[in-house]
Parts: sequence; C-alpha cells; structure tokens
Amino acid sequence: MQMRTQPPATKRLRPANHGRRVRREKRTIEAMLGIYCRDHHGDARASRGGSLCDECTTLLRYARQRLDNCVFGELKQPCSQCTVHCYSKSMRPRVLEVMRYAGPRMTFRHPVLGLFHMLDKLRGR
Repeated sequence: MQMRTQPPATKRLRPANHGRRVRREKRTIEAMLGIYCRDHHGDARASRGGSLCDECTTLLRYARQRLDNCVFGELKQPCSQCTVHCYSKSMRPRVLEVMRYAGPRMTFRHPVLGLFHMLDKLRGR
C-alpha cells in the first residue's frame, strides 16, 4: 500500500495588472521617458513615439515590469505619494530624475496624459 503524498507547493504568481489605470500609467512613464531621452540623449525620435536609447529602453522595460507587479493595481496612487517603493535602490534615482524633469513638461507635450496625471495626484490626497 502506497501513501499518498501531496504535490510540491508551487508558488502562485499574481496576474499582471492590465486595468485601465495601469495602462495609462505605462503610457505616462513612456511619454516621460520620451521627453527625457530626447532632451538629454539627443534622440529626436523618442518624443515622437520612436525608439528610445538603450539606457532609457532598459528603464522603460523595468518601469513596466514594476507596474505589472504593483500591489495596489487599479487603486494605485502616483509614485510620489505611494507608501510602497517598488523601484530598487539603484533604479529609484534614475526614475525620479526622469519624473522630475519630464513631469512639468508633460502639460505641453502630452496635455491629456499630463491632465490625467495631475488629477490622479489630486485624488490621492
């Protein structure tokens, strides 16, 4: 007679966040990186939806991954008001630099995304 054994416990991963709010956050960070890359790395294609430089592409890929794994999902606050810092210590200064530079310029270059970003900040208070 054989004893039944339970299968090894598998780690369940939370599904990626694909809601409307997270998709808008992804578009916002992509627009911010486009502004930053064009102005700092001299790539005029970046702000027109073209390709980013390698450094900014890596940062965008990382930011999208972090948004996919955000614990708040659709209830996410803007990064500046969030209680959980999901960016690693090595990436956080780079993301902050991009956001501080591109945030004020969003109103002129991407007015709709900039408006939604400001509304999200006001809602988070």
